Amino acid sequence: MNIYLESFGIFFKIGAFTIGGGYAMVPLIENEIVTKRKWIAQEDFIDLLAISQSAPGILAVNISIFIGYKLRGIRGSIVTALGTILPSFIIILAIALFFHTFKDNPIVERIFKGIRPAVVALIAAPTFTMGRSAKINRYNLWIPVVSASLIWLLGFSPIWIIIAAGVGGFLWGKLKNSPLKTKKQ
Repeated sequence: MNIYLESFGIFFKIGAFTIGGGYAMVPLIENEIVTKRKWIAQEDFIDLLAISQSAPGILAVNISIFIGYKLRGIRGSIVTALGTILPSFIIILAIALFFHTFKDNPIVERIFKGIRPAVVALIAAPTFTMGRSAKINRYNLWIPVVSASLIWLLGFSPIWIIIAAGVGGFLWGKLKNSPLKTKKQ
């Protein structure tokens, strides 16, 4: 079978039937690419996963791009990325096309009301995990609380919050490592 079609099919299947995002896809991708087909060595997969996690963007798309590139260069990365992205795109497009016809249905309304708490939990769980890994504690907890409050209550753009946080972090680092501070100690 053509490796382009096979890799597209693998990533399309994983993208279509995996619930839970990129981290839920990783073991499935590893099983298909490393264990079953032996297209990539285990060590290379771990390296690609580390690069995918540190690169900006969605983990599932990043890992598919890197694996595709490792397999067949640019064409391979395009094929595997499309295989990962298309299922979600098609599902969202179908929902958007037909949502207006059933959005006022009481059963659909109840389903969406039931889904809301689950979505909040799915967003909150990785947020707390990232908070722990970012070493957020009782001394610096005010930063995410104030940021979220500015966005939610006062309508600040998240972009300005990110810029302010970047500038603040840079200035804090400069102040913390300044020659004046080291002379006092």
